[in-house]
Amino acid sequence: MTGVTMLPYIALTAAMLLWSSSFIALKTVFAVFDPLFVLFCRMIIASVCMLPFLLRRGQRWRYQAGDWRWLLLMGLCEPCLYFLFEAQALLHTSASQAGMITATLPLLVAVGAHFLLKDRQPRTVWLGLALSLAGVLVLTGGSEAQASAPNPVLGNLLEFLAMLCATGYVLIAKKLSPRYSALVITATQTLMGSVWFGAALLTPWGSWPQHYPLDAMLWVLYLGACITLGAYGMYTWAVGKVPVALAGAFINLIPLFTLVLAWLYLDETLNATQALACVMVLGGVLLSQWRPRTAKD
Repeated sequence: MTGVTMLPYIALTAAMLLWSSSFIALKTVFAVFDPLFVLFCRMIIASVCMLPFLLRRGQRWRYQAGDWRWLLLMGLCEPCLYFLFEAQALLHTSASQAGMITATLPLLVAVGAHFLLKDRQPRTVWLGLALSLAGVLVLTGGSEAQASAPNPVLGNLLEFLAMLCATGYVLIAKKLSPRYSALVITATQTLMGSVWFGAALLTPWGSWPQHYPLDAMLWVLYLGACITLGAYGMYTWAVGKVPVALAGAFINLIPLFTLVLAWLYLDETLNATQALACVMVLGGVLLSQWRPRTAKD
């Protein structure tokens, strides 16, 4: 491969690294600020960063009667409920375990497409889903309460619920994509998230910080600007250069990158049972992507 043809793969890898680092950033900043405050700031920063791109001509926006229901449901799935579940998950489980559970997302999307979009899936997808879910159960069952994961059972369950919300988002976004550009869809999410988490901050469950440490605020800025725009921009650009299925396969790097980053920056480690569970989860993902060779191959 030449340097030019390698660029999409480099961009995909960098996007996965950025998305993986969000677990580390959230785990770190939640120790300083209320999760609702962090998520509100993240949505506001992302919305402001996207504004110049939205003002450019050429953004696809062909509204049809009734689309408001799908747009509302999409935003409710992600970021509203997704980030709410994930924020609570990271208060109870480790970044390593939360990142590993994200590996189930491609499988959940495939199953959702099977039932909702009539996109029939081969037997290997179902077998892979069963193996990955078994791995998640082993991962949770083999976890012990510790400083970074005071209640891993609850945390892992909440992270899995976040993946179900992400599945709903992906399926709805696929339905809307012929009429709305990816940037418009993402901007809709960030605006809805700003309203959702801003309103949540006004309830008794939200609290504004009394102090604003510089390092914590830099993490919040990183979450809103670098991850939202950087990961989104590189992934979207790369998808236009390589097959969609191949780009989707790069998502499997997120749990691996998260494990390494959590070890480097948070001193998180996995015991033997949890390591076996990780192999099961990733093995299920790989199994779901395997296709037997036919006589024509």
